[in-house]
Amino acid sequence: MKIFARAHQLPPRLAAAAIILHSGLGKTHVDEQNAAATHGMAAAAYPFLGRMDPVAFVRLLSRSEIALGVALAAPFVPSLLAGAAVTGFAAGLLGLYLRTPGMREEGSLRPSAQGLAVAKDVWLLGIGLGLVIEELCERDHH
Repeated sequence: MKIFARAHQLPPRLAAAAIILHSGLGKTHVDEQNAAATHGMAAAAYPFLGRMDPVAFVRLLSRSEIALGVALAAPFVPSLLAGAAVTGFAAGLLGLYLRTPGMREEGSLRPSAQGLAVAKDVWLLGIGLGLVIEELCERDHH
């Protein structure tokens, strides 16, 4: 596993890092009403999250997003690790999109107006998978 990201991997890593870090920092001082809304949407898609306190959930989400953003931005974090982490994060977001009523047009994968913001996170999945696939293919060539 390469220790430093290759130069061509930095633009997508930094783009994803900026968005994820911004999202995490925006949740650091969440109020109870916004925490309840965020938690409610997540718990509806992933019922096991319903047992968590909404404020504690959003604080954990915030810290996770900040950690992921920093890992993506740090070129010394191996791309396989950063890619796997962003792939998992994006898969969770897309699961939210697929499981939340009203995010998709009836009987379709096409996003509704409400779901467009979450559906756009498919680019994060593409970045993560691209990093993982490249690193795994590099391994096979050595």
